[in-house]
Amino acid sequence: MKVTGLALVPPPSAAGLPQVTPELLASVLARYSRSNQGIAAILEKVDLANPDASIDRILNFVDYGHASIGGLTGGLAVALDDVSMWLAYKIFELATMADGQESSTRYITMDAANLPGAEELGVPADLAGRWRDVMARAFAAYHAEYARLDALATASPALVRVPPGAKPAVVTRLRKNYALDRARYFIPLATRTNLGLVQTSRMWAATVKHLDSLPQPEARAAAALIRTELLKMSPRLMRHSFAEPSYAAQAAQELAASLALGSARLSAAPLADEVWVHVDRATPPFLPETQPVAESLCHRANRYGHQGTATRRMRVTFAWNNLALAELRDLNRHRTGHRHTPLIQAGFYLPPEIRHDGHAALLADQLELTRELLARGSPAYVYSLLLGAQTPFEHSTHADKFIYEAELRTGMGAHFRYAEHLSAALREFLRQVPAARAQVVEGTAEPE
Repeated sequence: MKVTGLALVPPPSAAGLPQVTPELLASVLARYSRSNQGIAAILEKVDLANPDASIDRILNFVDYGHASIGGLTGGLAVALDDVSMWLAYKIFELATMADGQESSTRYITMDAANLPGAEELGVPADLAGRWRDVMARAFAAYHAEYARLDALATASPALVRVPPGAKPAVVTRLRKNYALDRARYFIPLATRTNLGLVQTSRMWAATVKHLDSLPQPEARAAAALIRTELLKMSPRLMRHSFAEPSYAAQAAQELAASLALGSARLSAAPLADEVWVHVDRATPPFLPETQPVAESLCHRANRYGHQGTATRRMRVTFAWNNLALAELRDLNRHRTGHRHTPLIQAGFYLPPEIRHDGHAALLADQLELTRELLARGSPAYVYSLLLGAQTPFEHSTHADKFIYEAELRTGMGAHFRYAEHLSAALREFLRQVPAARAQVVEGTAEPE
């Protein structure tokens, strides 16, 4: 694992603007909020060549409950190389205010050599050999299915739904993506990936504190490395980033709940689709909603258009019983509201083109390894899962955000499986809110 902080510098066009460090920016803006002077007058009192005195004096507010000052640092960019897909998922779950990207499964190395060591992940020493064997066989299944599906798509181009008139390079890319996106369910969740995130010092401190409070050693190692990099950019505010008892207690409780539910529901059989959508349109009696839903939506030229109060005030919670971890990685990155999953294996998804019985021995051995880790109460059970593992997943947000996600994740280039999930949720939403039907555009997930 390697963590690198990325220091932002102004472009040449900004050469004449005041130059401030992240913490000086926070301190100046904090003083700005407690003064009737303009920003220029405040900057005149700061020695830009030696700003520490000003920073220390103002940032003491943080220690008295004024955590919002930490949000004034601007975006601090950090890149994390060679972390497990589990850790990438967890960071996106925790960093709800971050902008970020993770490497696609189409572009990372699929090989047993691209796994962290068992000891890095906390896999019990006596199970490390079994874990490595199951992971290696999972990669072998991935490569075998990719080769088979790529040959199938070459022989039957209609499977790929290539757009008319597509250039040869586009045809090749779509064919390969067809195979990659169906074989990916054999990829271990422990596979190394890369991610980059940008968020304020306040949110980084909360994210690192949470990571440092988790039971997985990989999370705590990442917390230390991220903190080391951020101390170079925001040394004072990052002192609030260490493990804290309430975080650790909640992490322990959530792990216990996952262990119990995971043991009760553990299965490698495919789990039939169920979707649940709850719409709450309640408003206070002194502030009723008067805008029709159709009026809230009708002015948009596309999914990025602004919606009215009728949908912005409407709460929506939607959940699936069987979201595969492959899709969880994508849907977990929609940052609005709250996302929740116990991260268990209640079933195992494979697309129709791949037969379960062709991989029965691998799935049985993977299941027994997971069962043993759950029985021992080991937080490393997450590293025994493959991306086909199906887990319950719930997302609570507002209707405008749900509509955006549903249109995006069923639109051009959407992965076929999460398009199925979002289509099901959208159908149920429209059943409950029929006035939105004419204005919400469900896509067909055509290839890009």
